[in-house]
Amino acid sequence: MNNQDHDQSQRQTIPAGFRQNALGHLVPDEQIKPVDKIRDDVVTDIVTAAKVLRQAMLDFKLATMGQIIDFVDLSASEYGVKFGGSKGNVSLTSFDGQYQIRRAVGEHRVFDERIQTAKALIDECIHSWSGGADTRLMAMVEHAFRVDQQGRINVNQVLSLRQLDIDDTKWKQAMEAIADAIQVTGTSEYLRLYERMPSGKYNQLPMDISSL
Repeated sequence: MNNQDHDQSQRQTIPAGFRQNALGHLVPDEQIKPVDKIRDDVVTDIVTAAKVLRQAMLDFKLATMGQIIDFVDLSASEYGVKFGGSKGNVSLTSFDGQYQIRRAVGEHRVFDERIQTAKALIDECIHSWSGGADTRLMAMVEHAFRVDQQGRINVNQVLSLRQLDIDDTKWKQAMEAIADAIQVTGTSEYLRLYERMPSGKYNQLPMDISSL
């Protein structure tokens, strides 16, 4: 049962002439102020329409992803090559260059317990360097390893430390420990549509309702 069916079945249990308040109590219509009933109707109508639109967008995404997979496989078969059409980033452009579709696959990455070993090695480096470490580097390290509200360390922030050119054996060991600590927990597929502007730049067509 989807959310829409669940909402409909829940509302069907409410007797005619009543409305259910936020506490779950049934309230007779005649005891509800007209403005409260109108507000309820407005909110319910908007949310119901939004759920229909959301389902349509989901159906569109699934159908589009299927079309892209089919085309990638077809294109590969032209050259006698077979590869997984469901994986990897793909960019498709219309013949006139006016439109572009990009499918991006993003990984969900987290650190396992080995990230604490990497942090300990980095701390040892900072404390062992003669004259002390650059305060800016220390600030970068502390910023990279700070946790969010869910208690997680941002993978991209920590990986930025690997771009630093530091010739120190223990530092390099720490960088290797960072790489080993990364665990891929899943992937997400993103669909982005673009239209070419007169300047030649491709602008993304907003699919987020708040950006329309």
